[in-house]
Amino acid sequence: MKFSGELTVQAPRARVYEKVRDARFFASCVDGVSELAETAPDTYAAVFETKVAYMRFKFKVTVQVVRAEAPREIEAKVEGAPLGIVGRLTATSLTRLTELGDQTRIDYEVEAALTGKLGSLGQPVLRSKAKEMERQFAARLAAAFAAPAAAAP
Repeated sequence: MKFSGELTVQAPRARVYEKVRDARFFASCVDGVSELAETAPDTYAAVFETKVAYMRFKFKVTVQVVRAEAPREIEAKVEGAPLGIVGRLTATSLTRLTELGDQTRIDYEVEAALTGKLGSLGQPVLRSKAKEMERQFAARLAAAFAAPAAAAP
């Protein structure tokens, strides 16, 4: 499955890159992520929990930033296994940042594959869940940049 989209935030590209590159900030924008820990430079482990259709899934995931070109692009690879059932999640993501005056356009592409019980749910169900997660992520990211900056003393 491939997903892509874009959003524009009211912040300079260098600031957006810095925030998106921060694993804790990025994880805070993804619903269901917990227990984030850096296991090596640019490699993170986390737990991701979600409900798809009528089933709850909990994954142990590893995220590795495979390429980072400040302040333009970040490419990451995600691998995980659901706890308690047979299956596998693999994904690659590419984020591109484009400066638009005092704004930044964030273009993203995610290619994901699911096997096992989760993969057997079918494309329409999974695509619907992914779209829901995408909307939540975009809203949280936009809200983070819409928050007023702390007043200087």
